[in-house]
Parts: sequence; structure tokens; C-alpha cells
Amino acid sequence: MSAHRERRREQADEAYKLQASAGALGAAKFGAIGVSAAVVAHYSWPWFRRQTLAGKGFLVSIFTVYGLVTAADHALLNHEHEQRVAEANMRREARFDLARRGMVATESEILKWRAEKERASHSSANTQQDQQ
Repeated sequence: MSAHRERRREQADEAYKLQASAGALGAAKFGAIGVSAAVVAHYSWPWFRRQTLAGKGFLVSIFTVYGLVTAADHALLNHEHEQRVAEANMRREARFDLARRGMVATESEILKWRAEKERASHSSANTQQDQQ
């Protein structure tokens, strides 16, 4: 089971990195929009010009936080969808392969099948590296 936990930890780390980078990019984009909106409002609207710097900064920070949260959430939802599709395809392939062997596709058999397939792919990758 430790291989399963390790794989889960790697997936969580990958999702975190993806979410952090997408959040930073979204914050930068929407922060720039917020600064642009504040500059335009400052030069075109007398009421906004009278506002304090803290109020204008709050407006920019609202844009920035909105961009950070929505971009990070969108990236994570897309990543989770891709993971679900990949997992469903792997499970479907495992069920078909186990059925061809005359076995019932229980959770433990699917995990064994996955481990067997990973070992085979690692050994073939090592063989190809040795040949080069």
C-alpha cells in the first residue's frame, strides 16, 4: 500500500504546483486589470480621484484576489477532470484485460494489474536506455 500512498502524494504535489502557478498567473492578469481600471477611474471620475490610496489599493486587491482564486480553482478542476478520465480509462483497460484472463476485476486485482503494468513499463524503459 505504500506505493499507492506515494502515488497519491505525488499526484497531490503535482496538483498543488499546478494550482499555485495558475493562481499566480491569474493574480498577475487580474491585478493588471485592476490597476488599469483604477488609473482610468482616477483620471476620468472626480469622485474616484478623491478616494484615498487605501481605497484604491483595496479595489486593486479585490481584482487580484479574484484572479488568483478563479484561475487556481479552474486549473485544479481541469486537472481533476483529466485525472478522473485517465483513471477511468485505466480501470476499463484493467477490467477488459482481467476478463480476458478469466478473472474478476476486484479492487485488489486492479491494483495488482496496475503494479504489474508499471513494473513492465519500467523494465522496458530501462532496457531501452541500456541499448542506447
